Amino acid sequence: MYEVCGEKELKVILALDQGDSISGVARKIDENRETIRRVVNRIEEAGYVAYDDGLQLLDQTLRDAGLEFLTAAAATSPPSITEVYVLPQFAGLDYAFTSIDAVYVWTRGGYQVARDPEDYPLFIAVREQDVDAWKTFFDRFGIPTAEERQPAEDLDDAIQVVLEPRPQIDAEMVDGRPVIPLQETVAFANEYYATFQSALDMLGRMYDDVDTDANYRREPA
Repeated sequence: MYEVCGEKELKVILALDQGDSISGVARKIDENRETIRRVVNRIEEAGYVAYDDGLQLLDQTLRDAGLEFLTAAAATSPPSITEVYVLPQFAGLDYAFTSIDAVYVWTRGGYQVARDPEDYPLFIAVREQDVDAWKTFFDRFGIPTAEERQPAEDLDDAIQVVLEPRPQIDAEMVDGRPVIPLQETVAFANEYYATFQSALDMLGRMYDDVDTDANYRREPA
């Protein structure tokens, strides 16, 4: 029974939403599709998932146990920046990358505004009623959360999550990541044109009907 309990199997079980495709799960967790296909075959044979008009997790306790394992593991090996981008997929709550991270996602990683690895905020929009649940979720991994970016000197570690509460989440999917709509992202980048000029040029080339005219010329807070 131990042969299907590896890292990728755990990530698939945690990230899987009912009806997901293999490609969709692979994009969520930044893994190769063929690798995840083999993983899904193994956990299907083990009786953990079934394929019926999309993937179905057969026992919710597997997800709960997996999250408990990750929580324990984080105590000795804290999540890296790359891993923190995947973690929200495991919360079972609606969210969307916003602000600086929306630009990063919509440019498909092509533009990442310079952020110090020793002071790294991650920006996500969440539903107002889920704020406490998100704080509890990230607290399990020792990651501080707030609704405003916190000064690095006030934190023990480099990574923080900045929550942007909204009445509802209007998200689009880009490479398996939920993100605020493109036009909203462009408006944010236009507002902080000095920082995101190169990103706006990139977005203009990547997508039709993108208005990259700048109305503002200030730096993000």
